[in-house]
Amino acid sequence: MHLTEELREDLLARWSETHRKHHTVAHLHEMLDAIGLLAKSGIDFHREALELAAWFHDAIYEIGRDDNEDRSAELARELLASSPIRDEVARLVLVTKTHKVDDDDDVDGAVLCDADLSVLGSDAQRYRTYAAAVREEYADVPDEMFRPARAHVLASLLDGPLFPH
Repeated sequence: MHLTEELREDLLARWSETHRKHHTVAHLHEMLDAIGLLAKSGIDFHREALELAAWFHDAIYEIGRDDNEDRSAELARELLASSPIRDEVARLVLVTKTHKVDDDDDVDGAVLCDADLSVLGSDAQRYRTYAAAVREEYADVPDEMFRPARAHVLASLLDGPLFPH
């Protein structure tokens, strides 16, 4: 993998920013574990690109901004400048903006989305911890604004297939 020790430390510092409550190193590890489980299940995908995309997908995370994925993809392009898979990593990071893939053949995009959203299929206690962490990230947003916005985010994940048939 094109993840040098220097790059790994840079990304871990980003994932460890104090304003993050869900989008933390723990979330990154859960994603990498999910990618590993999907690989063990026999799904054929480009594991190196997926793992790098997991590292970069929330590398830039500022609460309330709608361009975090765009900025994280640009960071991937910049920091992986010499990697032949840098554009694919950036493309995969952008897929996490909507968690919808546009092409039946985009197994990599579907696997990354599945890994990123795997917490939604976790046990009840883990899901409650996740929901509380997301709420804590948005603590400055009043409940009357947060609840409908959060419901919209979750409903949009169900709006049409995540992976076209």
